[in-house]
Amino acid sequence: MGKIIKSIGAQDLLKEALQARKAAHAPYSRFKVGAALLCNDGSVFTGCNVENASYGLALCAERVAVFKAVSERRKKFTALAVVADTPEPVQPCGACLQVLAEFSPKMDLVLVMGGRKGKLRSCRLDQVLPGAFRLKRGRS
Repeated sequence: MGKIIKSIGAQDLLKEALQARKAAHAPYSRFKVGAALLCNDGSVFTGCNVENASYGLALCAERVAVFKAVSERRKKFTALAVVADTPEPVQPCGACLQVLAEFSPKMDLVLVMGGRKGKLRSCRLDQVLPGAFRLKRGRS
């Protein structure tokens, strides 16, 4: 279940992502990533990347966090922090951005990206994925 944080800023969200990064399973690339997803109710879901010998079966930290949140019935997100051991802030990959777009119809999700030197970069989802793929929803 997600952690409830009453008042959270970018630095707090990045700290959660850093903690999540410690659990990463990256024996092949050694590129460990952590993510923390802030829901509109104040809950935070974290994720780490999980690699597999069959590379196509690996999952990025950002998608792990989203899937954990959705599995707990949270589908409204306000911010996502992602951090890796890189000199510059790391941006989510295209697949992760598209998954985030599924749950951000207005594309206003805030992305907070960090690197090892403490540098931060933040932007809105629509700034890094201006042409998100959309399908009309069918009847259920």
